Amino acid sequence: MEKVGIKDIAARANVSTATVSYVLNGTRNVRPKTKERVLKVIEELNYRPNDIAKSLKSNRTNTIGVIAEDVTVFNVPEIIDGINDYADRYDMHILLTNLRLQKRIGYNYSKMEDYRKYAQDAVSNLLSKQVEGIIYIGVHPRDLTGLVNTYNKPIVYTYCYANDAKSVQYNDEQASYDAVNYLVSKGHSRIGVISGLMDSIPSRLRFNGYYKALTEFQLPFDPQFIKVGDWGLDSGYRLAGELLSLADPPTAILVMNDLMAAGALRCASEQGVVVPRDLSIVGFDNREFSAYLSPSITTVELPLHDMGILAMKSLASMISGDGEVIDETPLCRLIERESVAAPRTAGK
Repeated sequence: MEKVGIKDIAARANVSTATVSYVLNGTRNVRPKTKERVLKVIEELNYRPNDIAKSLKSNRTNTIGVIAEDVTVFNVPEIIDGINDYADRYDMHILLTNLRLQKRIGYNYSKMEDYRKYAQDAVSNLLSKQVEGIIYIGVHPRDLTGLVNTYNKPIVYTYCYANDAKSVQYNDEQASYDAVNYLVSKGHSRIGVISGLMDSIPSRLRFNGYYKALTEFQLPFDPQFIKVGDWGLDSGYRLAGELLSLADPPTAILVMNDLMAAGALRCASEQGVVVPRDLSIVGFDNREFSAYLSPSITTVELPLHDMGILAMKSLASMISGDGEVIDETPLCRLIERESVAAPRTAGK
């Protein structure tokens, strides 16, 4: 089938190519009868405007670049889905680049120089494809100020941030506070915590929420109840063992990710401590496996889909220049499963 162009429409409708262009772009008034004749020919010839040609004239491509540090890390796919959700609603297009940082540098995210070139190359490649803005998705919340130069194109960071750019985050502190509040509502007052590495922003914020709840509910703050892990299953296993070996162990443990919570669950099982009868456990992240452990883990779900939508909403506002400030922080949600119950009373 031959490609139909503006010249073909003009010849069939007996008008100039300029008139066809005015009808397509709505840039000038065209007499109603003439406009009707042109539109009829467009329909008859099944003409579809060339998006690239249109974008060159309007300086708009409706295309957004998305840079994911690693699409295999648990938080990234759902954020991308939120970005696509918004894009579909508003007829925007996405170009996705995967930096594959987990494969390339492991967990060594503190050394920015190790991956700056990958990130800048991705930005340059997307800019060459005429994207109107960029969303950068981190695999670990941290400060990326100065990582890339977008040459004045707007950029929004999510699951990470930069001091000189817009970022979309969730509320770690509130989520941790809510988890402790939930344990208190079940009757717990001796609540331990297994933290991630304390140089991590989520660890610090989640610990703040834990401490805030203990203070507010006037619960004992026992330094023996605070353990610092490394986000891995083995550290959850080892640190749960240390908590359970205390003379008066906690009746509940808030564990700052589901992987360490799975380790804590295994430790309890090996020691004959029945969850949730003898010990309640709350995890974090709502990783898929947390629903399939026995017992299934009560955990905190991150609002990843909403973060993707908000990142796109923020970027679209910056591109349009409408001045609207998107200042929303999506909240986490507690997912109740089987790993929490009221504490056992003495002798039962």
